[in-house]
Amino acid sequence: MSKKLKIILIISLGCIVMALTDGIWQPGYAMKSAVKIFFFLGLPLFVLRKEQLSNFFGFKKKMLPKLVALGLGIFAFILAAYFIIGPYFDFSSVVDGLQDQLGVNASNFIYVATYISFVNSLLEEYFFRGIAFIELKRCTSKRFAYVFSALMFALYHVAMLIGLFDWYLIALMLLALVVGGFIFNYINEKEESILASWTVHLFANLAINTVGLLLFGIL
Repeated sequence: MSKKLKIILIISLGCIVMALTDGIWQPGYAMKSAVKIFFFLGLPLFVLRKEQLSNFFGFKKKMLPKLVALGLGIFAFILAAYFIIGPYFDFSSVVDGLQDQLGVNASNFIYVATYISFVNSLLEEYFFRGIAFIELKRCTSKRFAYVFSALMFALYHVAMLIGLFDWYLIALMLLALVVGGFIFNYINEKEESILASWTVHLFANLAINTVGLLLFGIL
């Protein structure tokens, strides 16, 4: 089996499993994270093996100020969007959905938010940008890698968004995720490092989790 086909199958299987986990099984957040770690980290390492994986953890320190500035810009944009559209939508279903589907509540949200911001974001960057983009574009066309990685990144979020938001908000979020996927891929193409896009992804998650803190009444 070619490396291209292996990567496509690994990414597709990981997204399908997580969709079934989020949409049907709906275990607690700890079990969900364990499943994701196996399919997003363990399975690619097992199937592709070390000799087939290039090093995409390098980082150019001179790029850090630009990446932090971009991250802060995204952080500010997400919070501004929430404060602008927040009064027009009822986000109580988000809080109820997190509690019912994942067991996430005000007492444990800070721990979950810390994991999402620092660990889960790096795991997603490894899977969707390291494997589905950097590695894939080395054995297929760059255009295909761009589109495949961005679309799979967005579709992966569908199951976890259903039940939390109205359909039009989900559609808007999916569009934003596709655009975000292209931006992350562009950053990684320049740096050949998932740590570059992870820096920006980290700020985006911090902003989303700040919204979560507001919704749970912690802030």
